[in-house]
Amino acid sequence: MNVCKICVRHTFRTFFRRFIKIAIAAALLLGLILALGKGYQISDRDPERGAIPINNGAMNEDYKTPDYLSQGWDNAGSLWFYNTTQGSDLIPYDFFMVLEKIDSVCPSPAIIDMESDISHCLFRANDNIDQYRYLPQNATRFNPDSLPVGFVKDNYDGMDYVGYTCAACHTGQVNYQEKAIRIDGGPAMADMVSFLTDLEITLRATLNDSEKRNRFIQNVLHRHDKDTFTSAGGNYDSAETIKKDLETWTNRIALYNTINHSTTDYGYARLDAFGRIYNRVLEHIINKEQAITQMAMVKKPGTNESLLSIEHIDKVVEGLNDIILGEAGFEKIIARLQSHQPGYPALSDDELLLVREHIFNEPDAPVSYPFLWDIAQSDYVQWNGLAANAGIGPLGRNTGEVIGVFGKLDWAEEKPSLSNFFHLNLAASISGQKSKRHYINFKSSIDKVNLKRLESHLRELQSPMWPDGCNNLDSDEPPFDCYATPKGQRNVQMDDDERPKDILPDINLAEAKKGRFIYAEYCQSCHEVIDRSDWDRKVIGKMMKVEAINTDPSMAVNGATYKGSSGNFTHIYQDTDVGPVILEENAPVVQTLTAATRGVIATRDYDKMFLRRWGDWLYALGGSILDNDIKASIKVGDYQSDSTAQPYSSLIAYKARSLNGIWATGPFLHNGSVPTLYDLLLPHKNADDPTFDDEGNAIEYRPTEFLIGARELDPVRVGFKSSGYNGFNYQTAIAGNANTGHEYAAGRTPQLGKDKPLPALNKAQRMQLLEFIKTL
Repeated sequence: MNVCKICVRHTFRTFFRRFIKIAIAAALLLGLILALGKGYQISDRDPERGAIPINNGAMNEDYKTPDYLSQGWDNAGSLWFYNTTQGSDLIPYDFFMVLEKIDSVCPSPAIIDMESDISHCLFRANDNIDQYRYLPQNATRFNPDSLPVGFVKDNYDGMDYVGYTCAACHTGQVNYQEKAIRIDGGPAMADMVSFLTDLEITLRATLNDSEKRNRFIQNVLHRHDKDTFTSAGGNYDSAETIKKDLETWTNRIALYNTINHSTTDYGYARLDAFGRIYNRVLEHIINKEQAITQMAMVKKPGTNESLLSIEHIDKVVEGLNDIILGEAGFEKIIARLQSHQPGYPALSDDELLLVREHIFNEPDAPVSYPFLWDIAQSDYVQWNGLAANAGIGPLGRNTGEVIGVFGKLDWAEEKPSLSNFFHLNLAASISGQKSKRHYINFKSSIDKVNLKRLESHLRELQSPMWPDGCNNLDSDEPPFDCYATPKGQRNVQMDDDERPKDILPDINLAEAKKGRFIYAEYCQSCHEVIDRSDWDRKVIGKMMKVEAINTDPSMAVNGATYKGSSGNFTHIYQDTDVGPVILEENAPVVQTLTAATRGVIATRDYDKMFLRRWGDWLYALGGSILDNDIKASIKVGDYQSDSTAQPYSSLIAYKARSLNGIWATGPFLHNGSVPTLYDLLLPHKNADDPTFDDEGNAIEYRPTEFLIGARELDPVRVGFKSSGYNGFNYQTAIAGNANTGHEYAAGRTPQLGKDKPLPALNKAQRMQLLEFIKTL
């Protein structure tokens, strides 16, 4: 017996020692991997951060190489943010690299160098990219092919794609007298809709023009020789495959543009991101029977007669998957609806949009791209406060964003299996499908590891501070009055000789000091003053119901009320703040998006090796929770509480953001309907408002029409130049574009908790307030 005990103890000790050694080795290996990863992350240190000067640019712009303010990121931090994929796959990378402009001819085979004249024939040429107000870049280590800011290579299932990353929509720039300041995390001036429309037209021209198509094929094949290009070689070695994929991706971009066609022109600096995310989810969720039902309900304009016969519909959906149609299914539906072959309905473009309106929702509520500083410190995010920032919330929010910007969604029916039978399919359980006979497999290109890393990176981002604002002080130590942060901190990452100087006019500190008291009375109850350098700061979003703030309601109403077929999510249970709900066959899309996002998060990346697949998944989920110190909390503000009858009432509201760095984020209000902060302090002109005062002087009102697209700053009125160039003509009379509401300074909108508004500010007070806001 004693011998047995000794043997057991010896065996246990041996096992324990081996376990300790293995654990130490695993910890050392993990530490090494993390150290190497961090070392790689900071390895691109281009001194200009890839930024380039522009001569004879769009909107008559000329500027020198942009400067950077101190926002908490060094050169490597900016470049990593610009060039880190989140899993967006717009089109094959090889295609984007050699795609010609519609009216250009490139050499064949092309040896393309962005420094040479050859590059001007390309769709991705700097002059063309600048037209859409994306930011051209030089080649750097992370960006060897000189892609614009926020355009990045992604590899998924062995194929390279070009896609968007966060920086494309959330990197801004401010110009002043041929000088430029790059704003990390700022709203982009980009016109994504025009870019995608022209991309479709250019791809279609390449497909249909035999000479252009042959040059394209030769140039793509030439990329297969990786020694010819600055990045790795291309994926294609077959002309037939190139031609086939060219048709596929042309139709895919056309499908996206058709589904998301809007009668409201967005112009620059705006996008209806929610509407487009909602539509992509519906596209990949709806089943065949629901599509049949929706198409059968479409009527001819002005009549009660069905647009499509039963025979037409049966022909259109013939051979499609019963459980999930997906992108490929809808490509066939669109093509068949417009086909002139026998048995098909041969719909016109206008008739096709009638079908679209029954299956999808028109994304007709464009909003400005929000700035990203303080996002990781906020309790709720998005214009309508949809996304709680606690726990795994940021990963869910970012997953939804990638769904909207061309994450490749290979969602498909999953056949019954043993794990399904015992409800061991985590994605099915978390997304609410565990009681279903069939599951949706949420395989996708969405890079959850990088989404977690990008969100963590944003914790270090700080708002931009007006350069040179304290230069007219006699004291070496900035007082409280210089900048609104308690210690007057500025440019904490830069030495004095590195700080940009002589770019913008100095702040009038005497006027700013007066404006500070006006801000405290008129603004601070909703817009708290933020110390941007406080690592533990919390930013509370004050929610205001649409009826109280009276700004354009379209975005908030659409977000809460848009509905669509729920596909395999029909009759699943889903938690809300007021209790569980059962998804109807025609359900609010916010419910469907929530279920789909949960499914994606719970799905491992099956294009990766087994150990990495599980390791990455655990890192993304565990890290997102452990690295997030935002706790669950109720919303603050004046909004309609959710109820059992209306579980999403609280979303018909808008969030009051912190205003630090607001000077660099025009145009203003959530829908970009006000060009400058000075204009925001003016009243909206109602039909019965007088044009002149009692003394015959013209009364100032917010402009009802202005231009948008230029980045030239007006430092007096604080906003971008809004006249005198060929920009997008913004008209506030159009639905979704209203510039009403938020008229606190005009003496019309009562403050939070007040019955009556404060007195209107006069012009001198408005200017004092603006001087203070520049200090935030």
